[in-house]
Amino acid sequence: MTATLNSVAAAAGVSTSTASRALSGHPSVLPSTRARVEAAASALSYQPNRMASALRTRRTGLVGLVVTNLRTATFHTIAETLQDWAARHRYQVLVSTTNGCPEREAAFLETARAHHFDGVVVAGSGANGELVNALVRDGRAVVTMNREVPGSLAPSVRADYEQAARLATEHLVGLGHTCIATIGGPPDVTSGRLHHAGFRAAMADAGLPVVDHLVHRGPFTPEFGRAAARSLLDLPQPPTALLLSNHEAAFGALPVLGTGSRHVPDQLSVVCTEDEPFYSWWNPPLTAVDNRAELQAQRAAAMLLAQLTGEGGDHPGRRSELVQPVLRERGTTAPPR
Repeated sequence: MTATLNSVAAAAGVSTSTASRALSGHPSVLPSTRARVEAAASALSYQPNRMASALRTRRTGLVGLVVTNLRTATFHTIAETLQDWAARHRYQVLVSTTNGCPEREAAFLETARAHHFDGVVVAGSGANGELVNALVRDGRAVVTMNREVPGSLAPSVRADYEQAARLATEHLVGLGHTCIATIGGPPDVTSGRLHHAGFRAAMADAGLPVVDHLVHRGPFTPEFGRAAARSLLDLPQPPTALLLSNHEAAFGALPVLGTGSRHVPDQLSVVCTEDEPFYSWWNPPLTAVDNRAELQAQRAAAMLLAQLTGEGGDHPGRRSELVQPVLRERGTTAPPR
């Protein structure tokens, strides 16, 4: 015979309403009572009717997460940090990887809205502002990350991309480099635009020109990184330093640099603007700017929780946080010969 909430309540010696509150994690239930109800539910193999509960409370216990992929350290750190947060607060996280596709992202956001997810974190394409705002207006907790979402009503958190490129460029300039190349993201994407702005600003502050043929801006793919690195190494007068601010392109560029004609760092200093665990294992270990993905995710979780508990105010949007990056100086930067 299938156990019911009434039978769990009877076995625990409490009312049905108390049993319901205990199993939903309501803070008004004493810990000893909750433990007794949970023990009774486990003994009876009770399975709550989540759909009925969601219809009654308008809460599902589900949080959606949109990320471009789970290959890069930033995205999988965001996913793991939010999963840890959710476990502590009795939520389940459903993850959608979209490869940066706005249509796939939109389909997931439509699903989150149709199934009444309690909240959504969108570390995605920067598109779908209307869907983000529809979720906000529905009373769902929403936080955006990674890219700007024009017109969004949701709060946001992301790394200070401009400052990351500034730190990297200023480090190279401080070592004495004047011929600095860059492999960056596309100009129509938040990180690509702001990384390039930070690079140009740091060069201008140092009184150094930005040389067009040393600047490669393109898609977030290893193929682009390979082609750009080969082009730079093949120049009659190659650069003495390289800023890799396109993270996915770095996966293609680094093998080329490792087997190329110019020794790192004696002939070519290299800095990346998004750290990876394997960077410290590279030979030599890679100097990088740490975008502090774990802290970004922690701030996003705090914003989400404030909305879920009603502490975010009536208008949680129009609030953005920039997490300040940190330079991790390792073995791939040195003064030019």
